Amino acid sequence: MKLNKKLLATGVLAAGLFAGQAWGAVSAQEAAKLGDTLTPMGAEKAGNGGKIPAWDGGLDTPPANYRGDGIYVNPFADEQPEFVIDRSNVDQYADKLSPGQVAMIRKYDDYRIPVYPTHRTATFPEHIQEMTVANATRAELVQGGNGIDNYQDATPFPIPQNGLEVIWNHVTRYRGGSVQRNVGQVTPTAGGDFSVVKFQEELVWNSYLTDYQPGKDDNVLFYFKQSITGPARLAGNVLLVHETLDQVAEPRRAWLYNAGQRRVRRAPQVAYDGPGTAADGMRTSDNLDMYNGAPDRYNWELIGKKEMYIPYNSYRLLDRGLSYRDIIKPGHINQELTRYELHRVWHVRATLKSGERHVYAQRDFYIDEDSWQAAVIDHYDGRGELWRVAEAHSLQMYDQDVPWYAVETLYDLLSGRYLAQGLTNEENNPYAFGVQRQSRDFTPAALRRAGTR
Repeated sequence: MKLNKKLLATGVLAAGLFAGQAWGAVSAQEAAKLGDTLTPMGAEKAGNGGKIPAWDGGLDTPPANYRGDGIYVNPFADEQPEFVIDRSNVDQYADKLSPGQVAMIRKYDDYRIPVYPTHRTATFPEHIQEMTVANATRAELVQGGNGIDNYQDATPFPIPQNGLEVIWNHVTRYRGGSVQRNVGQVTPTAGGDFSVVKFQEELVWNSYLTDYQPGKDDNVLFYFKQSITGPARLAGNVLLVHETLDQVAEPRRAWLYNAGQRRVRRAPQVAYDGPGTAADGMRTSDNLDMYNGAPDRYNWELIGKKEMYIPYNSYRLLDRGLSYRDIIKPGHINQELTRYELHRVWHVRATLKSGERHVYAQRDFYIDEDSWQAAVIDHYDGRGELWRVAEAHSLQMYDQDVPWYAVETLYDLLSGRYLAQGLTNEENNPYAFGVQRQSRDFTPAALRRAGTR
């Protein structure tokens, strides 16, 4: 199902944007490090001589009590925190936290970061690792950085040479090829009251369509359909997205089906800082999946790599014995249920270009080296003030060789409110991989068939 494809793009930015920076496609000598001193995905294979262990292949064997039903049990249930970071000791550990994490600890006296032993569980299917190694010497950013040339469906830049390549690794990372999931989203008041918006989502990469044809819609990276299943006042509304690789040359194609009006319409606002679906103003369109979409409004700087305490192996947040009320608390989720570990991350800073518009003037990304998933993102407003803090509580889906998020959180430091999405504790059939879909399932005409109320 995985075929080579050449994803072309034509967007052009200022000629000096990448002056002095490489455009991908490292030498064969550099690429030889993959599988040797680096993992096949580009992380440092060795540990740090302390708390970070060497990567030994990741977690690809389900625990004995896993039933194969997409309800993931915790393989580390017996472990206890080694220590907890709170107001009393945050200064001691601030160099391994983002400014946003530190701000959350200082804002809320019950916001704590429990630190557990580090397990480098991230891994991918063998064919994805092989394609990633192949991408290392072939994949290149096109002029302007708004697309990738000579690319296969895997991580394009396992040995990144600039910040934008790291971001593309997050945007294009492997997520199972085709998946359907049922999840909840909440936007609690400052006092902790909330209602749940329920979604059924489908995410299918172009080359995983059962009728995929090489050369057809090659600028489409994946198809995304999001149907609201509750509450009743919103049920039946559907969002459809064709995620184009170069959204400057060809803007993201998006449509909305309004169940009340029984009408399908184009939705160009589903991009950049357009409002997120049923999010009560608590996230932008490009906050979904921590970050998504076209990178053209920002300048991207690779600050470097650092060790950091990030949410990891967050299986407890999927516990079916927990209700959403056990997780959702005033100001933030129940931090007693979270798990943080010391991992190496890539630090990338995005600053808004002169003349461009976005509600976030700066974003600082901290991206896990093993999975290429964004773990923490700090968002700054137009005054340069820290505004929102995003954390992704990740885990390894060990039966699929897929890293994913248990819950995404986006905290608003000014309003005291937040958004949590991807909740599955009270949902039936939370994840199903390998769903069979054709291109006709992701057409505007299909929206009306999907929208029922």
